[in-house]
Formats: sequence, C-alpha cells, structure tokens
Amino acid sequence: MNLSKTRVVIVGAGQAGGRAAEALRAAGHTGPIALLGEEAHLPYERPQLSKAILLDHEPNPAFIRSAQDWAEIDVTLCTSSRVVAADIERREIGLEDGRQFAFDQLLLATGTHPRRMPELEAGPLPVRYLRCMDDALALRNALQPGKKVVLVGGGVIGLEVASAAIARGCHVTVLEKAATVLPQIGSPTLSRYAETLHAGKGVNIVCGASIKCSAADGVELEDGTIITADIVLVGIGVEASVDLAHALGLRTLHGIKVNASGATDIDGIHAAGDVAEQWSRCHDRWIRLENWANAQNQAISTAKNIAGEATVYDAPPWFWSDQYDANIQIVGHPGGGDEIVRGDVANGRFTTLSVRDHEVVGGIAVNSAREMSVLRRLVASRKTVRRSDLENPQFELKRTLA
Repeated sequence: MNLSKTRVVIVGAGQAGGRAAEALRAAGHTGPIALLGEEAHLPYERPQLSKAILLDHEPNPAFIRSAQDWAEIDVTLCTSSRVVAADIERREIGLEDGRQFAFDQLLLATGTHPRRMPELEAGPLPVRYLRCMDDALALRNALQPGKKVVLVGGGVIGLEVASAAIARGCHVTVLEKAATVLPQIGSPTLSRYAETLHAGKGVNIVCGASIKCSAADGVELEDGTIITADIVLVGIGVEASVDLAHALGLRTLHGIKVNASGATDIDGIHAAGDVAEQWSRCHDRWIRLENWANAQNQAISTAKNIAGEATVYDAPPWFWSDQYDANIQIVGHPGGGDEIVRGDVANGRFTTLSVRDHEVVGGIAVNSAREMSVLRRLVASRKTVRRSDLENPQFELKRTLA
C-alpha cells in the first residue's frame, strides 16, 4: 500500500488532531485527510482556557489555523460533527448528520471529558466544569468582582483558575480532598510553595475537604461547614473519551494503549493526545499525559508513522503552569524518587530533582526557565548522577550533561 495516498480520518479536532493533520501534510502525505470535531470552534490549544481567556483584557481565542488555511492544505475539516458509528470491517466512520467517511488509517484523538460530581449537580447551585472554549468564555463572564468562587480540586487547573479569579477581583476558596494541593505532582516542596503563594494572594485553601452536597448558598462539607459560593467550578480530573475505541473493538483501562509509534492493537488504528495511554519510563508505568507538549509532539510523531516515516516518541512528560507571576515547569515524574531541592523556595526561585537509582527521573523549576532547559535534557539523557553534586548549591546542573 502506498501510505502517502491512503485515506486518513482523524476523530477529534483539538490540538492533537489538528497538529497531526498538519504533520501528515508536512511528511508528504497526499491522500485525503478528514478532521472531525464535535466542537463548533476551529482546532485550538487548551492551555489558553485557564490562562489567557480568563485573564486577557478581551477574550481573543487563538486557533491553530483559519478555515481557509485548513482548506489550503487540503484538510476536510468538519466542526460540530459528532461521530456516532464506527465499522471496523468496512473501515467507515459515521456522523450524527448521516455523513460517512471511509478510512485506511484512523487516528483517535478524542481527548477526555471532566470527571463529574453528581452530589453537587443534584443541588440548587449551578456547577461548572472547564474543558472547552465555551466553558472558558462562560466562566470568564461569571468571574465578576466580588463574586465568591469555590473551586473543587486543588490541582493545576484549579490553582490556575484561582489565580485568574483573584486577578478579576473575586473571593476564592479551594477545596482539596487530599492533604495538600497539587497531590498528583508528588512534590512536597511544590505543594507547600503553592499553598503559601495562593494564601498570600488571599485564597482560602481547605485541604482534607470532604464534600457532602450543594446547598442554596454554597457547598456543604461532611463536617457541616458551609462554604458560601456564587460560582462553583469542579476540577477533579478527567476521564478518557473511549466510546469510539470500544465500538471499534479496542480494550481500554485508563485510555487507548499505544506503542511508541502511536499504534494500537488493531492494524491501521492509532491514538494520540490526552486519550492515548503510553509507557512512561519516568513513572515506570502506563499513563495518559494530559498536557500541551504531548498533545502536540506525540500527535506529530504518530502522524509521521501514519505517513510511512518510522518515528519513535519517548520524550519525558513536560508542562508548565502560570499562577500569578510564578512560572512553574515540570518534567518527568517529580514524585518518582528522592526529592532534592536547589535554590530559594521562600523567594520563589528554585528547582527540585527527583532521583531514583542514581538517575534523575523528574524535576520542577519555579521561575527558573534556564534550569528547566537543563533538567529536560538531564531527564531524557538517563545519565547516572551523583547525589552529592546535586545537593551542592555551587554545582552547576549543566555539568551533569558533560
């Protein structure tokens, strides 16, 4: 089969799907490409939803390409298009409006959907989630000065929204079930830093919070405490959107399992972005990576393989978070080993390194972009390091790469 001429259908027109379509053309694929997305919007990158859309003077959504640009690279882009049928024998995808798309190669970039809280949804107070552009635009309009905002979940999204809400003049409470904020990161140092940072800006952080229900004037905890609220946003993680994968006969646990080429267990079917479950050396297990870098780079790598260019994707996870004036960057698995702290945590400029078996498997850089550049290369290198060097404040990290 001439791979450059095959029919490719991409289900999911978010960042992963959009970047994959671009990469197919860049790799010389000349066959038909259909990019199918449920949202009415053109493909876009999600970090802006909890950052620029909420904070900028005017909401100016940024899209990967204009409709004309997609047409110019000969990609059939279908927005507001929900896939309702998949026939693996006939190699066809069916849309809700009756249209059908035949494929030789199928890329599933279906992403995720928010984990919901029925105990809050059943109450009188409206509950919001933040996953798509329309969610972000509606939340921006709701974040008015003086409003009481309760954020359920002290992860990255919850804390980014907290910083945006404070900037917009709201009163903010963060409710986190775990003993600290950012529990998924696994760094005690970063958790303490984040709690201090947000508390200093006026955010009320309640850890160990167990939610009972929604009340007329707020959120009721199991101990009877009422946290008053005008706005409740739930950010307790996401779940992979795998209905289509199941319809095709793929088995899933936490996502669609793929190899380093982006291929699934079924020939000709691939997965990319948030929905793809990949092996992480840093974590020493299969995981889904829900971040901008993976949505872009793993999708590009997968597209190259679809186009016939053998490519392996094994980059360590990397993402960033902007909260107030703090830039937090994370690589690998910061909770995957012993934590070594370098720099001045109190002054908000520091790095951490996670060391396991004499190897750096993760790290964090707060307001230290140059150090993160070294950390990313160090984690990827798998070099053996000496703990005494890393603990020496006079030792330059870049020397570990020599």
